[in-house]
Amino acid sequence: MIRYMILQNVLHRPLRTFITAIAVAVEVTLVIMVVGLTTGLLQDYAKRTEGIGADVMVQPPSSSLFMNFGGAPMPVSIADKLQRLDYVQAVSPVLISLNSVAALENIFGIDPESFRAVSGGFVFYSGHELQGPNDILVDDIYAKGKNVKVGQTLHILAHDFHVAGIVEHGKSARLFVLLSTLQEMTGAHDKASIFLIKCDRSNHAAAVAEEAKQLLPGYEVRQPKDLMALMTSSNVPYLGTFINVMISIAVIVGFLVTFLSMYTTVIERTREIGVLKSLGASKSYIVRIILSETTLLCLVGSVAGVGLSFALRAIIHNLHPSLPIQITYAWTVRAGLIAIAGGLLGSCYPAWIASRKDPVEALAYE
Repeated sequence: MIRYMILQNVLHRPLRTFITAIAVAVEVTLVIMVVGLTTGLLQDYAKRTEGIGADVMVQPPSSSLFMNFGGAPMPVSIADKLQRLDYVQAVSPVLISLNSVAALENIFGIDPESFRAVSGGFVFYSGHELQGPNDILVDDIYAKGKNVKVGQTLHILAHDFHVAGIVEHGKSARLFVLLSTLQEMTGAHDKASIFLIKCDRSNHAAAVAEEAKQLLPGYEVRQPKDLMALMTSSNVPYLGTFINVMISIAVIVGFLVTFLSMYTTVIERTREIGVLKSLGASKSYIVRIILSETTLLCLVGSVAGVGLSFALRAIIHNLHPSLPIQITYAWTVRAGLIAIAGGLLGSCYPAWIASRKDPVEALAYE
């Protein structure tokens, strides 16, 4: 009986029910998308960095986990010192610049020969290797998102580049130019942002990393395979705070919408509540009806929110292929629970008001 009553209450005002469910869906979508976007970007960065093929990376002192924030304070001559370490097969200096026009894009300045020795080389979909100072390589995701073709001219960092080839993604950056060209453009003559080291065997990476630390005290020496574990919101300054703030905003939105909806429901059903209490309904029974109705609305909104999140991810992926959004089962469940908790919190006061209605006054209510 109570289930039938709850369902009829929800269907009695379809527009209000729809708006409440949509508000909960937006709350769930906001949580899923914020977490999915931040997680996706971190995991994608770690995978692409690991995909370079280097066993060890050497960065300047106090460098962040993100290579594009390292600057170019290291002399290229360090590569010769690293090359002489035991078990080192190849060393490739890379200069990194950040293009902030229209989007944030990493540009790698590379020496093709040493970069090939470390990474195994590019897989070309079309075009050819870097040859001239104005040549640029773009990966397939960048080419798809920007509709770039081989032979096209790209204006980047106030310089016109000729698209020499389109390569498979996964080598950290999406844009590659000659090291000498980027050094000239940025005024970083004979400088590098990072050194990529390839060992003769992968199990020698730890030994090489330890030797590199002794050779270059204070420098950041990392193994790319460990980046995946480091790429969490707790390791990125203020990212965890940002996620918590966005989740808090979502909860507040869900709380206010549910509160308003259920409070209006209680006001409209004053006579109905009076009838129930006159028939012997207890306070707990009235509270249970209100909270059960809220739970049903939140469940419907949560399911709609998950569906909306997947639809929104598909749309974003089509418009911006380079923007990864990782939707996980754990966070879809967590977002639903957050929405239900916020909804129940918002309906507590209306439920309490309803339970305290005097049957005589409620029946006389117009």
